[in-house]
Amino acid sequence: MEIGGSASYYCGDIGCWAERTEVHKAASLGRASDLQRLILNGASVNMVAVDSITPLHEACLGGQAQCVRLLLDAGAQVDARNVDGSTPLCDACSAGSLECVKLLLEHGAKANPALTSRTASPLHEACMGGSSDCVELLVAMGACLEAYDLYYGTPLHVACVHKHTDCVKVLLNAGAKVNAARLHETPLHHAAKSMRAEMIQVLVEFGANIYARDQHNKKPVDYTAPGSPSAACLLLYETTPMSLQQLSRLAVRRKLGTAALKVIGQLDIPKLIINYLCYQ
Repeated sequence: MEIGGSASYYCGDIGCWAERTEVHKAASLGRASDLQRLILNGASVNMVAVDSITPLHEACLGGQAQCVRLLLDAGAQVDARNVDGSTPLCDACSAGSLECVKLLLEHGAKANPALTSRTASPLHEACMGGSSDCVELLVAMGACLEAYDLYYGTPLHVACVHKHTDCVKVLLNAGAKVNAARLHETPLHHAAKSMRAEMIQVLVEFGANIYARDQHNKKPVDYTAPGSPSAACLLLYETTPMSLQQLSRLAVRRKLGTAALKVIGQLDIPKLIINYLCYQ
């Protein structure tokens, strides 16, 4: 088998390494015909290059779905880990490639691989990249909503840090804990720092605590610019008591998610208010 460059290599599968093989190159660039030829000629699809990167990692990072399919059909190890502990599914989520994510999951990729101090979960990666479709699929496949990353916290924290409101909505609708904290910092603190008024509104309507204080003893509003829409939104929530109608909307959102507001007029509002007050 040919390899890139003049560095020597040792033939084998996971655990052996090469500088970077032609299989890696073809997978990375999406050259499906070249990849298929290499496979038919006996090239290993599980050769590990520098940093323990397999051809499948390369294909997923590039969102090369056709190459991903060829590698998986040829026996590529679906949950191989690179030097940082990331799996191909993490890389596909980072790239925002829904097709690659589907292929990996269909071939048995773990939606919840064990985390290390250097790894984020596939759901974290999807939230970081802002791919709400990937987030939705991972959630449907049982991805842990409260998986914890040492640097950011939960996937909801990550979605707020990276200003992806659509991902925030998917996570909250799926039941993510709106007041999860990392160093006392909640998703609402991050939304305030990101100056995203719509995100702030969504979080509060799902029960975010506007009075929560982080490790610096600051509330979310303390991170907004005076006079900004985000500051005005939070100050309004702080100074204006919720009406019965607002309480009912909050109860509906917590119970059924954002889509429930479309049918709020058909619901028993007094009963919802009573239930909301009783379970606080």
